[in-house]
Amino acid sequence: MIMVYITFVPSNILRENMKRKGKCILMLMIMGSLVLPLSAQNILHRIHDRLTARYNNTSDIDTTYIARPETKWTVRVQGNESGTTIKTEGVENNLHFNSRLEANKKATLSVGVSYLGYSLSLSVNPAKLMGKYRDNEIYFKSYGKRFGFDFTYQNAKNFTGWHDHEGRERIELPEDILEVKTLNANAYYCFNHRRFSYPAAFSQSYIQRRSAGSFLLALSAQGQFATLDWEQQTKLKMTNIGIGAGYGYNYVPGRRWLLHISALPTFIVYSKTSMTFGDNHVPMHYHFPEVIITGRGAAVYQTKRMFYGLTMVFNFTNVGNEKSLTIHNIKWNVRGFVGVRF
Repeated sequence: MIMVYITFVPSNILRENMKRKGKCILMLMIMGSLVLPLSAQNILHRIHDRLTARYNNTSDIDTTYIARPETKWTVRVQGNESGTTIKTEGVENNLHFNSRLEANKKATLSVGVSYLGYSLSLSVNPAKLMGKYRDNEIYFKSYGKRFGFDFTYQNAKNFTGWHDHEGRERIELPEDILEVKTLNANAYYCFNHRRFSYPAAFSQSYIQRRSAGSFLLALSAQGQFATLDWEQQTKLKMTNIGIGAGYGYNYVPGRRWLLHISALPTFIVYSKTSMTFGDNHVPMHYHFPEVIITGRGAAVYQTKRMFYGLTMVFNFTNVGNEKSLTIHNIKWNVRGFVGVRF
């Protein structure tokens, strides 16, 4: 049961109550204005204003060459494919040998959303969902105007390949005999960041208006641990750090096109590598030149709201001496994407 009560109040009392309520409302508004800066909504507004000011800040770039997109939001869909190859070559008992092992290629689909230059993305690997891909691979990348880096970790168990040894028949190596855990990292510093933009080619958070290039400083690192269960168990441990310099160039052949190419060779200044054959531990001595090379390429076509493109990142590591044992690591990643700005 719902009870409704109606009360009649004399007009003079009603006017007095309205005055009191008006004073209370005024006091609440004053108190609210003091509390408002602490509210979540006001904090979000402040964060938004700062992000917008940072996004629109052009004091450290030459807007004749580089510009921000006029829109705040970007939605991007991309497909990725990556691969890993390990090659060895050397001499044992005066007999030459070499081998080639390749992991299954990884393909993923991802969707990303960017707001004022900050991005969030979600990736899925259809082959892994169906149980056809058992490896684990993690990418983390950041391309800034001055500083940027690529970080990749891979735990691969599905290598297949072959081994050739002089005087013997080639041996086909099946899956599940080699497990490799690899960490690759590469960082750069861009000198001509006022006119040359890495993000324009790889994240599309900037737009390259005119052709420009830049010298780059580079720092590379690689760590690898491999276990081979074949005839006798063999383990490889490798840690390398390299320092070097390179060059990158953004070519703008037309108003809507951007072509990028860069190379960052680094010479290894710290190396610690060893192999264990059964119970025998054999250190591998440093042999100049040992290098880590990172190459990047991109092609981007864009309209007022849409953009399409392809990017490639290539890592190559050379460690050792062909007269005893040399190891080549090759890691590549290709991305095709389409995006819309609004």
